[in-house]
Amino acid sequence: MYTFANIKCLRLILAIKEKKMHTPVVEDKVKSLSSLSEVLLTLSKDLNAEVDHVQPDWLEKFRQAVDHSVVSNAWFTEDAIREALNGLGYMLRKEALEKWVASYQFDIVAPKRVGLILAGNIPLVGFHDVFSVLMAGHIPVVKRSSQDQYLLPVFVEMMQSLVPSFQVEWVEGKLPEVDAVIATGSNNTSRYFEYYFKKYPNIIRKNRSSVAIVDGSESKEELEALGQDIFSFYGLGCRSVSKVYIKNDFDLDRLFNALYKYHPVINHHKYANNFDYYRALWMMNREDLLENGFLLLRPSEAIASPISTLFYERFDNEEVVRETLKSRMDEIQCIVSKKDIPFGQSQKPELWDYADGVDTLDFLLKL
Repeated sequence: MYTFANIKCLRLILAIKEKKMHTPVVEDKVKSLSSLSEVLLTLSKDLNAEVDHVQPDWLEKFRQAVDHSVVSNAWFTEDAIREALNGLGYMLRKEALEKWVASYQFDIVAPKRVGLILAGNIPLVGFHDVFSVLMAGHIPVVKRSSQDQYLLPVFVEMMQSLVPSFQVEWVEGKLPEVDAVIATGSNNTSRYFEYYFKKYPNIIRKNRSSVAIVDGSESKEELEALGQDIFSFYGLGCRSVSKVYIKNDFDLDRLFNALYKYHPVINHHKYANNFDYYRALWMMNREDLLENGFLLLRPSEAIASPISTLFYERFDNEEVVRETLKSRMDEIQCIVSKKDIPFGQSQKPELWDYADGVDTLDFLLKL
C-alpha cells in the first residue's frame, strides 16, 4: 500500500525526470567550482600572480608545472599556456556552468571508471574530458599525452580541494580495465582505438581542423581577429583555422595587411623551421604561392594545412561553400565567419561546444 510519503516521493521523482532537474550534489559542485574561473583568468594574465583564496604551495606547484611544460615541449610557450588558461577561464564562468548542467538529468548511479586517452597538441587540451567525467559522477582513469604531462594534475588537485568527492586515477602505459573509453588521436591511431576498445562504450576522436569564410564585407578589425583564430597555439589546435574560403573579388592584400600584427610568430624556431621547409618545397614544386615572411598562402581544396601555412579557396556562391562543408563535416571542428563563430573566438569554446560534435556529458550520463 502506498503511503502519503511514498506518493509524494514518487511525484518528486517524476517531476525531476520531467524537468531534467539536477540534484543538490551537482548544484554543490557548481557552487564549489565557481571560483576556478577567476583563478584561471588571473593566471592567464600573469603566470606569477598571487591569487586570492589559493594556497601558496599550490601556486608553487603550478609554476613548477609551467616550467616543466616549457622545457619538455617547445610548442608550450608561456604565451600558449596563458592563452589556454584564458580559454578555460572563460569556459568555466559560473553562469556557463549553471547553463551547462541545467540541460541534463543527473541520476544517482554507481560511479563508472572511464578511461581517457588524452591529446597533447595544445596545453590542457584534455581538461574538458576530465572535467566532464567528474561532473557526471564517474572516475576518470587518465592516460596523459607525453606532450602535456604536468599542467593537468595541478588543476585536478585544485578541483579536488574544492570538491573532495572528485576521484582521478593517473595511469602510465597500457590502459587498465575500465567501463568506457574516450580516446583522442590521429586518423591512424583512431583505427587502432576503434579495434582495441570496441568492447567498451566509447567516443573515438580523429584529426579535425577549422575553416573560415570571408565574404568581403569584413572590417579591418574582424580580419585582424581572424589572425587570432589562425595563429593561436601556432595553428596546432583542432579549433585553429587552417583554411579560408574567400570571395572571388576579395583582395588578398587586405588579409595580409590585417595579419601583419602577428608577424612575431616567426621568432619561434619550430614555427620558422616549418615556414622555411614548406616555402622551399612548394617553390621547388612550382606551387602557386603567396607569402609575407611569416605565413604561406596556397590555393587548395584540402582542409588541413601544415603549420606556418594557410590554404585558401575562392568562391562565387557562399551557399555552395556551405553545402561543401556539410559534406566534409567529419574533417571540420568549427567554422568562423560573420554567420558562425565570430572572428577571433574559435579558441573560446563553451562547455557545450563538444569536440567532434559528440555530446560527451550525455554519453557519460547514459553509462
